[in-house]
Amino acid sequence: MSDTHAQTVAYVRDTMLAESAPPLAEKGAVKWFRENLFSSPVNVLLTIVSLFVLFLVLRLVLPWLTNAVWDANSLSECREILAAKGLGSHDGACLAVIKDRWHQLMFGFYPSHLYWRPVLAFVLFLVAIMPVLFSWVPRQALYLTAAAPFLGYWLVWGGSIWGIVFVALAIVIGYAVFRALEGVNGILATVGAILVPIIYLLYAAGPLAGQVNDILPIGIEAVKSNQLGGFTLAIIIGLAGIVLSLPLGILLALGRQSDLFIIKTFSVIFIEVIRGVPLIVWLFTASLLLNYFLPPGTNFDLVLRVIIMVTLFSAAYIAEVVRGGLAALPTGQYEAADALGLDYPKSMRLIVLPQALKISIPGIVNTFIGLFKDTTLVVFIGLSDPIGFTNLIRANTDWNGIYWELFGFVGLVFFILCFSMGRYSLWLERQLQREHR
Repeated sequence: MSDTHAQTVAYVRDTMLAESAPPLAEKGAVKWFRENLFSSPVNVLLTIVSLFVLFLVLRLVLPWLTNAVWDANSLSECREILAAKGLGSHDGACLAVIKDRWHQLMFGFYPSHLYWRPVLAFVLFLVAIMPVLFSWVPRQALYLTAAAPFLGYWLVWGGSIWGIVFVALAIVIGYAVFRALEGVNGILATVGAILVPIIYLLYAAGPLAGQVNDILPIGIEAVKSNQLGGFTLAIIIGLAGIVLSLPLGILLALGRQSDLFIIKTFSVIFIEVIRGVPLIVWLFTASLLLNYFLPPGTNFDLVLRVIIMVTLFSAAYIAEVVRGGLAALPTGQYEAADALGLDYPKSMRLIVLPQALKISIPGIVNTFIGLFKDTTLVVFIGLSDPIGFTNLIRANTDWNGIYWELFGFVGLVFFILCFSMGRYSLWLERQLQREHR
């Protein structure tokens, strides 16, 4: 049947129309601009104002960066170089300070011949955390994930290897206690698996490590905590707080919803007290008072005390975020776990927590980002974080008076790290959406 005949019957067509290109306004960059920047009169006005503000900012910043001085030994030399080009002292960035003091901003007072150790520890952490972050990594790599915190600590601080061996043994002891008491009582097994390792760490791990080291000394050059600084210190405190606060926060969230009066009361008091006091107060507590609560003769250095307090502070916030995820979960999920005959640990591990943590991902990552940025507060208790080192660098007569370059560099590094965490959070949310499976 010809195309002409097909049109003689109303509303009937027996031939396919040839494909045609979409209108110009419905494809490519034109469509994106129309929908996102010029979709309404208000949007058009906001777009124009934003472009004008961006133009003003770039007009000031771009010449300052393009005229930057990279080779100089002091701020006065930078200004002399700019003056030789016919520029004012503030017409170009003196980025030579970054080139001259980058090792201090990154490693603090860490011995220069041992820079490879914190770098290797950071690389080891990135490799070890991949099985946790990405499902395509073989599960056997989780053994490296379990060992990485102990190896990382040994690489950064050095000393005898037996110290971390006997500390790692606490995990084995806790697991053995849990398995031994699991058949008697689940709650007793959980409490025993927590208390026995803590007692072992406080009273037995140190002496045993010292005795074995006297017999078979194995170790590397020790580095004191006061030699840590810069981004090395910030990353150590931030990563330790993130890794340790998540499981502790989950336990506190479950404890707050527990039917056991003592566990629920302890969890509520802990969370509310920690959240009700600023972090800076807890850091001063870690600096001045924490040793008073430890057994006589126990001496934690300042960095470890700060890590403990940062972990507890972050765990209180994580607990409330996870509790929100548990509250958002439909009651039917709990009833389904009961209908399957699962006990409390299995229902939490297999059904409830995976869904609650999925709901809580944005809040958890937001807490982690806030925790990492809050590591700059340690400058107030005498630790030389990146902000602290900007003050130390400016205290030198060579670089006295330089501000924007140092703070801009510190801010850029923090932005890259925090932005990366945020992007991973968005990627993980997309991966866990059911409709994409």
